[in-house]
Amino acid sequence: MFERMREDIQSVFHRDPAARNAFEVVTCYPGLHAVWLHRVAHALWCSGWKWLARVVSNFSRWLTGIEIHPGAKIGRRFFIDHGMGIVIGETAEIGDDVTLYQGVTLGGTSWNKGKRHPTLEDGVVVGAGAKVLGPFTVGAGAKIGSNAVVTKAVPAGATAVGIPGKIIVKSTDEQEARRQAMAEKIGFDAYGVGPDMPDPVARAIGQLLDHLQAVDGRLEDVSRALASLDCDYRAKDLPALRDEDFAEVCKDQGGKPAA
Repeated sequence: MFERMREDIQSVFHRDPAARNAFEVVTCYPGLHAVWLHRVAHALWCSGWKWLARVVSNFSRWLTGIEIHPGAKIGRRFFIDHGMGIVIGETAEIGDDVTLYQGVTLGGTSWNKGKRHPTLEDGVVVGAGAKVLGPFTVGAGAKIGSNAVVTKAVPAGATAVGIPGKIIVKSTDEQEARRQAMAEKIGFDAYGVGPDMPDPVARAIGQLLDHLQAVDGRLEDVSRALASLDCDYRAKDLPALRDEDFAEVCKDQGGKPAA
């Protein structure tokens, strides 16, 4: 028991840079208190002391603002950051090294008996305000974006964002390299199209860069074909895109091209 408590305390230091010392963590982190009280409630629940388990769970809710049903199964090093407003249902299952932020709901979509709540595998991170609803699995290492509403399974390592939750497919390293090369060629600072920015505008810019690259390649092929025919056509250099030409357009963008 004490070994698991030490693990819990260390997990706070690993995932919260605001934590300064063990005494502060033990006395001032409601997420930690909720996890420890849940272990007591869950042990009582599994031993058949259902009412007493619910009493402990209700006390934990009153003390911390975090509601965890005593029937929920929680793994090791579970970290709840801030925690206020979190709700975890009876048949929810949480693996090791999972992180939840405030306002998260692991809920159900049915009043039927049996498995009604989600299963979070090891290393899952659920952002603030997200709702994960239904008896499906969120794969190991997956991430749920803040305020997302997820009602379908999320593959391991994937990211789900939006309402309803949609899976973000990250670009390959090769594709990112091509996009960066095209951005540099046309003088565009691709600050908004990084792989860690699952934003609709960023994705649209990335697709435009892919299209520009395809058009550029096709023009080069046409130029080579015309040259091989020994016709009078001679390819001309394209005019350079100068930063000063876009100064007026970008003055409200911190010096960056408008995205």
